[in-house]
Amino acid sequence: MSAVHLKITEGIAEIQLDNPAKLNAFTVEMLEQLSGHLDRLERMQDVRCVIVTAEGERAFCAGADINAWGDLTPAEFARHWVRDGHRIFDRLSRLSKPVIAAMSGHAFGGGLELAAACDVRVMAPSATLALPEAHVGIVPGWSGTQRLARLLPEPVLKEMALFGRRISAERAQAFGFAAEVSATPVETARTMAQSVLALSPRAVEVAKFMIHAGRGEDRDAMIEALGSAAISASADRDEGVAAFRAKRKPAFSGE
Repeated sequence: MSAVHLKITEGIAEIQLDNPAKLNAFTVEMLEQLSGHLDRLERMQDVRCVIVTAEGERAFCAGADINAWGDLTPAEFARHWVRDGHRIFDRLSRLSKPVIAAMSGHAFGGGLELAAACDVRVMAPSATLALPEAHVGIVPGWSGTQRLARLLPEPVLKEMALFGRRISAERAQAFGFAAEVSATPVETARTMAQSVLALSPRAVEVAKFMIHAGRGEDRDAMIEALGSAAISASADRDEGVAAFRAKRKPAFSGE
């Protein structure tokens, strides 16, 4: 059975983690299901915004289920578990549509890394953030020390990673990590998503690409994506395709 659900309503997609018995902790199957949903969403032009939520109010996501990785060999852990998580969270970060994390509960470890891969975050007042990996003898492996370093002050990140401290929703908003603190984070996220529907889809997509390129994240891929989008709208591109199909020499106009 799926533990990561996808629902689409009038241009807004909601991805819901549904493993409440383990505080929505990730399993291998959940990672695979999330990856499949992201691939599908990228190709759906009618979807304008994505919300990532979770079942229950105790936890947005408690990280990775220890039973999913506890028996892996060091090579398996590094080559598959860590790399798969990175690949999927990077896919979420690069999604061409805005992504909102609606966090009704705590986000620990991989759950915090999941939230960090979203564009904006809405947290419940009682929700907290933590990087508890050192408690079980590991370190953040799904971008916790990298992506979070761009979103949080270094001393705050060290509080969590080196001292095991939790960060409140109030502090997270003060640092800019949380866009809003709301007693109804999912409803607040839906309201934010509705505002995207009134905007130009292409302008939003290109603005997101530009912001990511400007901070140095995947700059090469972003530059090529923007350049390819621009050239694909040119008359020369149409002429080149037409000439190839007609097996003739192209007559480029530079337009």
